[in-house]
Amino acid sequence: MLIWIAMPAFETTMAILSTDVIKGTCVPWGAYSSYALEKGVTSLVFLIAFLFPLMLMVFCYARVVYTIQNKVTVRLVNGGGWEE
Repeated sequence: MLIWIAMPAFETTMAILSTDVIKGTCVPWGAYSSYALEKGVTSLVFLIAFLFPLMLMVFCYARVVYTIQNKVTVRLVNGGGWEE
């Protein structure tokens, strides 16, 4: 959960922050100093906030499936049933 708190803070430090008054309301906005910096920060946020957690979840679920499959195979080979 820390990643969803840290990434907006990281991203806003890379942008030049300012405010505008639109229809009597103060609206914050940011602009990057270069297009390459914007693409780099956006790519990094995508990797850290989406792809890394996705790969971690896929790995964990694959390990769970592997462990369950291994236990079922061992029980079937040993002739045991589901009872303990």
